[in-house]
Amino acid sequence: MKFGVRYVTIPMSTETAMKRKKHHTEKSRIIGLLVASFLRGRLLHRTLIIAISACLLLLFALFSLFAPSTLNKINLQTTQNNDQVRSRFHDSVFQVPAGGGSFRRDLWSSTHSRLFYGCSNAGVNFAKANAKTNPDRYLLISTSGGLNQQRTGIIDAVVAAYLLNATLVVPELDHTSFWKDTSNFSELFDTEWFITFLRNDVRIVKELPEMGGNFVAPYTVRVPRKCTPKCYEDRVLPVLVRKRAVRLTKFDYRLANMLDEDLQRLRCRVNYHALKFTDSIQGMGKLLVERMKIKSKHFIALHLRFEPDMLAFSGCYYGGGEKEKKELGEIRKRWKNLHASNPEKVRRHGRCPLTPEEVGLMLRALDFGSEVLLYVASGEIYGGEETIAPLKALFPNFHSKETIATKEELAPFVSFSSRMAALDFIVCAESDVFVTNNNGNMAKILAGRRRYLGHKVTIRPNAKKLNLLFMNRNNRTWEEFASRVRTFQVGFMGEPNELRPGSGEFTENPSACICQKNSAGGISYPLNHSNITEFQEQQEWSSEVDNNLNGTKIDSLPLIMTTDQLAEVQEFFSD
Repeated sequence: MKFGVRYVTIPMSTETAMKRKKHHTEKSRIIGLLVASFLRGRLLHRTLIIAISACLLLLFALFSLFAPSTLNKINLQTTQNNDQVRSRFHDSVFQVPAGGGSFRRDLWSSTHSRLFYGCSNAGVNFAKANAKTNPDRYLLISTSGGLNQQRTGIIDAVVAAYLLNATLVVPELDHTSFWKDTSNFSELFDTEWFITFLRNDVRIVKELPEMGGNFVAPYTVRVPRKCTPKCYEDRVLPVLVRKRAVRLTKFDYRLANMLDEDLQRLRCRVNYHALKFTDSIQGMGKLLVERMKIKSKHFIALHLRFEPDMLAFSGCYYGGGEKEKKELGEIRKRWKNLHASNPEKVRRHGRCPLTPEEVGLMLRALDFGSEVLLYVASGEIYGGEETIAPLKALFPNFHSKETIATKEELAPFVSFSSRMAALDFIVCAESDVFVTNNNGNMAKILAGRRRYLGHKVTIRPNAKKLNLLFMNRNNRTWEEFASRVRTFQVGFMGEPNELRPGSGEFTENPSACICQKNSAGGISYPLNHSNITEFQEQQEWSSEVDNNLNGTKIDSLPLIMTTDQLAEVQEFFSD
């Protein structure tokens, strides 16, 4: 990407100048011969004629010098036309400024955020664990996926245990999926805090005890995605009553998104209060935040996903020619039931992750200048340094955990993908502004967390509109481009009341857990409802990709896969 276009005026060549001089000389000779012929017929007035001829000769010479030839007229016309084209192009050239523009707003806080607060305390009618837990029912769960996907499973496991009046055994984490992390629950989360904080809601034990002096092997059950409370009552409770211990496998998104307010608030108590990282992870994460804050009062955290696998699966094309098509095409063959990719359609529907460069341009259009500190949490970037270079050019104060911590400091975490992801999670949660180019679990959970903890600025790209804008950006001035970005991003900035209650995933939009102060009653919020609709469309599509394991067609990819194939895809792409 060339950030500006410089025009070079090409000087006239020596050969062209000599041809023009020769042309003028020939004209002068012709005029001289005509005058001499005239003089021979007028000998009586020789002196006068000589004088007149000299004057005429001088005039003709001057005329021939300044009057262009036919060839010169053509060249002049061509030059004028080129100047007009160049002028039109120059008027619309896409030149990115180094600093922010004239969009005057507080870059680092959300409008009216002080008028809202997180509220997740149990209601007066919410039954206590000691009154409702059946001593002969134990629920075990096995999570699935990466750190954040497993987090959603843990949250829902607590609610499921509450619904079944069962004791929850500390969840088992996934050691076999794509992420291949061997960490157990106590190596990621503070187990004692988890048990103690939730003691009034659900009874939790570290391991399945003997019952009647005997070990009872748990009975394995897998519930469908988005299972409602009635679904648990019908499918799990009868087995639990008979077997006394039930293990729910692949426990991710196995509980309905929409629940009663009391149950939603229980979700919030688990997510925002009970699930606390271990002291070692928390300490290292806070150290990273402190080092960013030392460098500048404010900083942006970017969760960037641009892995080859993700791009291949999406079917998007990013202009890398045959090399890109071949490389991503080979990766795409892993999913045998994927239809032929349709890059234009996928991009038109807003389902292509923004490139690092496009993220940088969006941030610049939103008024963040080159002096801003940027913390980037990412995995492998397709194209490597060449792909990330334009973002670094836009934001040279570019950092990651690897640049602000030593190898020795990261040594306890580097061999464990979930622990490394936890460090990024902490920095992203504590950043002044959080930005993402994707709609995976980490992005959703962080967006919800930042809403709950004060509506901190959280920028989610309006991909459907921005993708089209990026494709045609060189046909506009920077000012036009930036204005459109700001318009399209209304409703995608983490503002209060940005989303309708109940829309999207609850982890992203915990509306049941956000309360409004009385002083906010007269506040109105000018929202771009067209953008809100598009935001919800993106959430619905993302939910299909993340959660649909029924082998049905996912519109726009398009995609038909078996349960196992979808599970594999979901494990990789959702976190």
